[in-house]
Amino acid sequence: MSEGGTGGTVTRLTLDPRLLDLLRRRLPEVATHTINAVTEEVPSYAGAFGGPMGDTIENAVQMALAGFLRLAARGRTTDPGTPNSPALEGAYALGRCEARSGRSADALLSAYRVGARVAWRELAETAVEAGVPADMLASFAELVFAYIDELSAASVAGHADELETTGRVRQGYLERLALGLLRGDPADAVVAAAERADWPPPKTLTAVVLANAQVRPVLGLLDPRTLTAVGEPVGLPDGLSVLMIPDVDGRGRTRLLRILTGRAAVAGPARPWLAVGASYERAIRALDLRTGEATYDTEDHLADLILAADVDAVTDLRTRVLEPLASLRPATRQKLAETLRAWLLYQGRRDDIAAALFVHPQTVRYRMGQLRELYGDRLDDPATIRDLTLALA
Repeated sequence: MSEGGTGGTVTRLTLDPRLLDLLRRRLPEVATHTINAVTEEVPSYAGAFGGPMGDTIENAVQMALAGFLRLAARGRTTDPGTPNSPALEGAYALGRCEARSGRSADALLSAYRVGARVAWRELAETAVEAGVPADMLASFAELVFAYIDELSAASVAGHADELETTGRVRQGYLERLALGLLRGDPADAVVAAAERADWPPPKTLTAVVLANAQVRPVLGLLDPRTLTAVGEPVGLPDGLSVLMIPDVDGRGRTRLLRILTGRAAVAGPARPWLAVGASYERAIRALDLRTGEATYDTEDHLADLILAADVDAVTDLRTRVLEPLASLRPATRQKLAETLRAWLLYQGRRDDIAAALFVHPQTVRYRMGQLRELYGDRLDDPATIRDLTLALA
C-alpha cells in the first residue's frame, strides 16, 4: 500500500516473499536485457560493454536491481531523505566513471531512461504472472521509478563531480604548460607537459598581451586550445594577462585582430609553438608603444620596435650623424634635418620632397646644397645613408 507523509512522497510496499524470490532469480536475465537495450538504443554506449568498462556497468546494473529488491523486501520507503545505500554509492561511482570515459550526462540519463523502461517491463511481467493485484502493481511501479530517479540523480552528481575535479587538474596542467613555454623550458619538458595536459600542439602560437578584464570575453571567440598566463610568474605588469593562440598566422591573423579591436591589446608575431616565448617578448617590448584603446599589431610596427629596442643607442646615433648641423641656429638646424629626412624617404626626388615639406622645389635645391657642403661626400656613403635613415626615422 501507499502512504502520504511530510517531507516528500513516501511509498511503502509489502511484497509476497515468493514474488521476491521470483524477482531475485530473474535479476541476471533482467540485467542482461537492460544492458542490451541500452547498447542498441543509446548511440554513446554502442560497443561500451566490453572489457573492464563493461564489467563496471554490468555490476552497477545488477547492484541497482538487487538494491531495489532489498528495499522492497523490507517494505522500505524511497524518500528524498533516504541515506545513501550501496546502490546509490555505486550509481555515484558509475557517474564518475562515465565522465572519465568521455560520455556526457545526457547520454547517461538516456541510458537510465531506457534501462528503467526495460527493467520495469521485465519486473512487471513477473509480478503480473505471480498474480499481484492492480493496486499493488501501481505502488510497485511508483517504487521502481522513484528508486531509478534516486539512482540517476546520484550518477549525475558523480558525473558532475568528476568533471569538476578533472577540469581543475587539467587546468593546472595547462597553466604549468603555459609557464614552461614562456620561461623557455627545454623542449622535451614542454612536450611532456603538453601530453600530461592532453593538449594537442598546434603548428604556431601567437602571444597577445591584454588587460585581465578582457581575457574572458576574448577567450570565448578563440580556439579552445588557447593557453593563458597571468601576472608575476611570467613578468607581466599588474592587471595584464597573456594569451597564446594557436595557428592564427596568415589570414587567421586578420580575424584575430578583428576580435581584438578596441581592447588595447598587443599582438606578437606567430612563432613555432615551442618558440612562443619570442612572440611574448616582442609583445612585452611593444607595450609602451601602444596608444589609446587601439590594438597594437607588432607586425605593422617592426621599424618602431627596432628603434625602441635601445633608446639610448638611437639617441647617440642621432647625435653623431647630425653633428654637422650642431653649430647652426636651431631654426635652420630643424629645417635642414627635415629636408634631409625627406630626401632619404623620397630617394632624392625633388618634387616629392617639396610637396612633403610644402616648399618650392628651388628651396629644396638650396637646402640640399647646404647639406652637401656640411656633409661632403658622406651623403654618397651607404653606411652614412643607413645611419641617417635610422637616426631620422
